[in-house]
Amino acid sequence: MTSSTTELAKDFLAIGRRVIRQESEALDLLADHLGDSFVAALRLIMGARGRIIVCGMGKSGHIARKIAATFASTGTPAQFVHPGEASHGDLGMVTEHDVALVLSNSGETPELADIIAHTRRFNIPLIGVASREGSTLLRQSDVAILLPPAPEACGTGIVPTTSTTMTLALGDALAVALMEHRQFTPDQFRVFHPGGKLGAKLATVRHLMHGDLPLVGTETPMGDALLAMSQKGFGVVGVTDANGHLAGIVTDGDLRRHMNGLLSLSAGQVMTHNPRTIGPDALATRAVALMQEKMITSLFVVDPEGSTQVVGLIHIHDCLRAGVV
Repeated sequence: MTSSTTELAKDFLAIGRRVIRQESEALDLLADHLGDSFVAALRLIMGARGRIIVCGMGKSGHIARKIAATFASTGTPAQFVHPGEASHGDLGMVTEHDVALVLSNSGETPELADIIAHTRRFNIPLIGVASREGSTLLRQSDVAILLPPAPEACGTGIVPTTSTTMTLALGDALAVALMEHRQFTPDQFRVFHPGGKLGAKLATVRHLMHGDLPLVGTETPMGDALLAMSQKGFGVVGVTDANGHLAGIVTDGDLRRHMNGLLSLSAGQVMTHNPRTIGPDALATRAVALMQEKMITSLFVVDPEGSTQVVGLIHIHDCLRAGVV
């Protein structure tokens, strides 16, 4: 690497660190700046019978889309409406039961005029977010959230950087406050995230378990138990008592420990008593953790957890195929 290349790399790193630190300082400023308007916005949203309509133009529009998606995925119905499309018919999406959340750094974005006028005409609650005190957006809003003064990280003051970062963080703060207030659960979250890595992490044992189970009675000869074990392909067989409750399991390890005279024994004589089990509503990640901790490859599922009523079996391979790690 030449000296000029080294100097260029140093310059790039210095710029990158400066930008990140400057935006981080702006976020600290925003956190300290939150006050009554933040609380009023949350109360307005909680009182709505419809959705949150999030709107913005340009860079603010991109931020608005993300905020709407975050609201929607955390239990607060929301939709992004493009201000240009709103002026050509999409205002019909905004009803008197909704709350509008409109974003504009300057507070004077001309494309927002129609949607602002629409909210005023039909008494639709309006939350405005802008960086300029006294701007048209903030003056027209029922709740005005003024972003604190912080220079854009571009150095010229013309490229939305710090301002969009603050607006995005503000949207996250609103969404999380609503989520925690409503006690939004991981199971509810999974309903809106059925696919991808996030869906896998929030999958429950019930979603992955098998219902066709390898089960034998305590008096079953080990020859028959081995047959059931091999037919199901889980490397384990459950052993139930006379009432059909799980009494134990037979694993490969149990087979090795009873090699001498194995076929002369019953499943009840070979089994491991009180095996580790899991409930159907537990997260699959917990099942993986238990299997790794005990160095086993499967768990019988009992309902309710702590009982001996078997309802399924979950195997480590099912978890891996589903992306649960």
